[in-house]
Amino acid sequence: MPIDTAAKYPNQGYAWYVVSILTLAYISSFIDRQILALLVEPIKADFQITDTQMSLLIGMSFALFYTLMGLPIGRMVDSRNRRNIISIGIAVWSIMTALGGMVRSFGQFFLARIGVGIGEATLSPAAYSIITDYFPKEKRATAIGFYSMGIFIGASMAYLLGGWIIGYTQDVDSLVLPLIGAVKPWQFVFIVLGLPGLLIALLVLTIKEPARRNLNGELRQGKAPSVPLRDLWAHFKQHGKTYLYLNLGIGSWSILTYGSGAWEPTFLIRTFDYSIREAGVLMGVMLLTISTAGVFFGGWIADRWLKKGQRDAKIRAILWSIVLSVPTGLLYPIFDNETLMLVSLGFFLFLTKAPIGLAAAAIQEITPNEMRGQASAVYLFFLNLIGLGLGPTAVALLTDYVFQDEGMLRYSILIIGLSSAGLAIFCFWQCLAPYRRSIEQLEST
Repeated sequence: MPIDTAAKYPNQGYAWYVVSILTLAYISSFIDRQILALLVEPIKADFQITDTQMSLLIGMSFALFYTLMGLPIGRMVDSRNRRNIISIGIAVWSIMTALGGMVRSFGQFFLARIGVGIGEATLSPAAYSIITDYFPKEKRATAIGFYSMGIFIGASMAYLLGGWIIGYTQDVDSLVLPLIGAVKPWQFVFIVLGLPGLLIALLVLTIKEPARRNLNGELRQGKAPSVPLRDLWAHFKQHGKTYLYLNLGIGSWSILTYGSGAWEPTFLIRTFDYSIREAGVLMGVMLLTISTAGVFFGGWIADRWLKKGQRDAKIRAILWSIVLSVPTGLLYPIFDNETLMLVSLGFFLFLTKAPIGLAAAAIQEITPNEMRGQASAVYLFFLNLIGLGLGPTAVALLTDYVFQDEGMLRYSILIIGLSSAGLAIFCFWQCLAPYRRSIEQLEST
């Protein structure tokens, strides 16, 4: 008779409290990460830089060190207190975000964004691992999907709060702050949005570090070991096609979402003459409602399919979300009619956001506990270095060097979106069968 491992899991009410705190931390991280996309035009004007240079601030400065720090942090996550790692990371990225409001040059800003990336590298590998130890497998996609909604809640709050602050200070050339001196309105935004994260760092310390579990849900005995890299490599090699196609797929998908997301407010400003405040309010409301609904729906439908016996439910849900987005959402940049553009953008923001929680949950499902932090770090390497590192810059390069016209930004977004969506669809289609085999092999051991 199979062991009822679900009964051994912590009280699910408390488990959801833990997810809520981790989601709050994720919201904070994306407020700090996403605010740059709203402030492209004033930052460009002050530093006299191009779209391509701006894209390096949005993407590569953050993504490069986020991913380089990922594996050593992932190894710490697999053997040390995950809660404390998260708390320290939040404090680091919050301070570095606030410092971004005090910079006086492009180079100083680049260094500040590197610091934000290093701090944020602590969160998701540890959070995914903690959530997996709090929830049985049939509830993990929903729980991780809930956590992943923090991306879009945070991005929406960055747009709404940033747009409100800019609107409130738009007639002021500079603000004089105690101990800091004169700052531009956009710099004030970074200071105001960065420092509250220090309170969240303290709040994270109220959650309990959970006991670690094996793949079958049974509690592990003794202190978590530090797994040799050769064992990690052996596991990756055994399930090579699964990890390869899943990670390449999520990397391709992230080029699509980060490439468009970095430039959506600027697209509205340049193409439809929105003000910064108007673009911020619109994008904030759409992300808060439509995108969060898309993430939660993706996790919900995958859990339903899993209960019906579809072992590849998570990958299948990712695949269908991207396929359906091609004829409905990816075409939003080409519409001259504002209403049609907004309807198409709505489909885009709903359908293309579902994969983020599903892919993270899929990684946890095929990875032993003692390797989950490191597997998550590899997953985040593809997600961020490929997507965030290349997506915004790919769009900017087309605008600056192919079209050589800032007004053609809409076509740069379209081209990058369609090409990356096609590659993502291919990868996730190829991932279906290997993923099923990996699940069967791991369940039989």
